[in-house]
Amino acid sequence: MIVFRVDRRSGTAVYAQLVRQVQQAVRTGRLAPGDRLPTAREVAERAGINPNTVLRAYRDLEVAGLVEPRQGSGTFVRAGLARPAADLDGLRAELAEWFERARTAGLEPADIHALIADVGESHANA
Repeated sequence: MIVFRVDRRSGTAVYAQLVRQVQQAVRTGRLAPGDRLPTAREVAERAGINPNTVLRAYRDLEVAGLVEPRQGSGTFVRAGLARPAADLDGLRAELAEWFERARTAGLEPADIHALIADVGESHANA
């Protein structure tokens, strides 16, 4: 099950953070079609947010076709996002090793994320 993290200082709306986290979890295989999302009440209690915020995120995910509510059962992942045929576990392990090297070199998490975003942007259009 996914555990949501809310960063109130990010400048991104909380519901948008939740949407992004579900999309990322589906994209990386942590959530698969048929997996159940936590209830809005569970997320609200754990993250200290309003349940309506969670419901808005779930509604946006439903409109996008990524999840479906089932009366009396919860909200379930409906479809996966397109992923390249790649060894995600191997790539994840390599990235974890790189992340540790970056931390050892003295980079803070924000620096690492900025570096990844910069490299990603430069390669996205290549």
